[in-house]
Amino acid sequence: MKKLIFGCGYVGRRVAAAWVEQGDDVFAVTRSLQNADSFRDFGVRPIVADLCDSRSLHHLPEVDVILHSVGFDRNSGKTREEVALGGMANVLAAIGRNCKRFIYVSSTSVYGQCDGEWVNEDSDCDPVQPGGQVCVQAESLVKTRFRNSPFASACVLRLAGIYGPGRLLSRVDALMAGTPLAGNGDSWLNLIHVDDAVAAILACEQSRVPEECFIAVDDRPIQRSEYFGLLARLIQAPAPTFDASQPSARGSGGLNKRCRNRKLREQLGWSPKYSSIETGLPAAIEAG
Repeated sequence: MKKLIFGCGYVGRRVAAAWVEQGDDVFAVTRSLQNADSFRDFGVRPIVADLCDSRSLHHLPEVDVILHSVGFDRNSGKTREEVALGGMANVLAAIGRNCKRFIYVSSTSVYGQCDGEWVNEDSDCDPVQPGGQVCVQAESLVKTRFRNSPFASACVLRLAGIYGPGRLLSRVDALMAGTPLAGNGDSWLNLIHVDDAVAAILACEQSRVPEECFIAVDDRPIQRSEYFGLLARLIQAPAPTFDASQPSARGSGGLNKRCRNRKLREQLGWSPKYSSIETGLPAAIEAG
């Protein structure tokens, strides 16, 4: 099968590697010639283009599956709206009918709930953070584009906070120095190990029910105090302290929300290898 990735980064590169390993013909769009060379090294065919420049997207290949997993690069010189919304509109226009399955990696930041309540795919999406707001709008573009399409289907996958080797939701330097962490230690974190995020994407690829939406998160939301407490023990740092008078860079400013993965489990048969940070965090640190 032929497959195309927009956003071949921390998650997308791992999906690409899985596809290459199973014998698929994989393309990936990148703005960087250096990235293009690295893609070739593990069997991915690079397409040098910029999703914010519609003219560069005129010659995309016809493929069976497209993964759109584009993060926001603050060094790109583009606004979040230009990348997430303008870029998405350009991609959807450029692909025409050259795609049978479209997977959009969104985020659980689409939920603005802040009192620690549980949310699922049917919960209201009224985000307060800019990232969540553009994700809601991008989801709408995807759903509108593929709604009632006779030749293609789409899936929206709302990923929780991703951690894994080389990428931990951490403040390692602050922990080692004993510096109080900004925000409330009682607020909730919703996390997923990168390997389980990849498995969720592959599960969505195989499903063909139109207008799907799934939350991908591990089995147990945790409070920030528990996360940073375990991280501190694993890196042999002092126990964390928190300064609730300083707002955290993430979250809604309250206790946040708790996300369920039941629909992804029951409908697609997905289950996380790392059901919580008790196993996932040590594995991530050990792997580097």
